[in-house]
Amino acid sequence: MPGDDLLRFIGGPLPLPGWWTLLAVLLVVVAVGWCVGVVLWTLPPARLRRIPVLRNLHAKLVRRRFSKTIADTTARYQARALTGPQASAAYGRAVRSFLFVATGVRAQYLHLAELRDGELARAVPVLTRLHDAQFNADSRADVTALGRSAEELIRTWS
Repeated sequence: MPGDDLLRFIGGPLPLPGWWTLLAVLLVVVAVGWCVGVVLWTLPPARLRRIPVLRNLHAKLVRRRFSKTIADTTARYQARALTGPQASAAYGRAVRSFLFVATGVRAQYLHLAELRDGELARAVPVLTRLHDAQFNADSRADVTALGRSAEELIRTWS
């Protein structure tokens, strides 16, 4: 039969190139890494503070983020985009937000007297000077120095 002669030209599928397997493995690793990254990125700070491996990384990123906020506020103050009381208010907001993210204590809603007794007592002198510069019209506070103090508090917080 003439059809039988054509069967010799039919073979199995060609093998896949090795780089396709490598590409597939790489895509799976990237997808899993992305999913893990999204889960970690959206975890609340309280949970991140309890994970041993991520605790130090989280603390470092939080300190860097809020230090940059303080530095940006200082730059805006020096460019005369903010007044002294506005810059002091921005510093106070940044420090209190940092304390909340770093410790879990809702420092944004506490008075200075309530902060004196807890784990945030180290921040009270800086917050007192910021409060004075923000609300005392007679204050001759050096706002740039207050920004450096706030940034130093954030960078050395442990």
